Amino acid sequence: MDRKQMEDRWPVLGRHERAAEWLLVWVDLGRAPRTIDAYARGLAEYLQMCEQDGVDPVTATRAHIAAYVRELTSRPSRHGANVVSLDSAAGLANATLQQRLVPVRLFYDFLMEEGLRASNPVGRGRYTPGRRFGGQQRALVPRLSKLPWIPTEQQWLDVLAVAAREPVRNRVMLALAYDAGLRREELCSLRTDDLDPAHRTLRVRAETTKNRRERVVPYSAATSVVLSGYLAHRATISRARGPLFLSESRRNHAQPLTLWTWSKVVRRIAIAAGVQRFSTHTMRHLCLTDLGRV
Repeated sequence: MDRKQMEDRWPVLGRHERAAEWLLVWVDLGRAPRTIDAYARGLAEYLQMCEQDGVDPVTATRAHIAAYVRELTSRPSRHGANVVSLDSAAGLANATLQQRLVPVRLFYDFLMEEGLRASNPVGRGRYTPGRRFGGQQRALVPRLSKLPWIPTEQQWLDVLAVAAREPVRNRVMLALAYDAGLRREELCSLRTDDLDPAHRTLRVRAETTKNRRERVVPYSAATSVVLSGYLAHRATISRARGPLFLSESRRNHAQPLTLWTWSKVVRRIAIAAGVQRFSTHTMRHLCLTDLGRV
């Protein structure tokens, strides 16, 4: 992404020289496109509020940041009348609030490094003396840690019943995602040379992981059988080494399967099984939960 593309998509960034400069630094550092998109979207939202209030973002104070947080927490909820808990009637979810504040905090870190500010109005929290284990950290917005959702045993069986009717590629992807606790990008980025069928392991390359750490993970004997069937089927699509999972559509035949296509597959399975909350990340949560029960 160059500056013109960025300003065409988020015009407000073009009106703030330092904001555009900060974002291009991340582009030059090779951050993932989705990371750049999230940073740009979050900072653009903050800059728009600054313009509405007549505030120069370079000299904004903690009071201005507090006003921004108040605005985020008081927005009408998209859930409308379907309010099921006290914190769902209005405002963004806690995790979304954290995501909105990250680019703003990083932007002010950049301004400090450039000598344009003495402090960061967002900050990273502080420790309150007098608490056990060195004190309790207080951030600008408290971070809530909620347990991940996992399906009940019956819901999982319903998903598996629907998945059993899926093409072999989709079945082996579900199986590997569960066995190895793979994230969506890790799964879709697997290559043929990442597999070690003799030891029933696969390599998750560092560049596809969230923490940029490579790992080798096992998969089950049952998954090995399905995988062998898929490899035979894949050979009818392409014999070339490279991405493990290939598209079979007429438009993108033999091209690497995209993240969005996989998300649509899982969404279709979830709807057919009547388990609306089931997603591509559910297999990872379920895998780790089941491992914890052993």
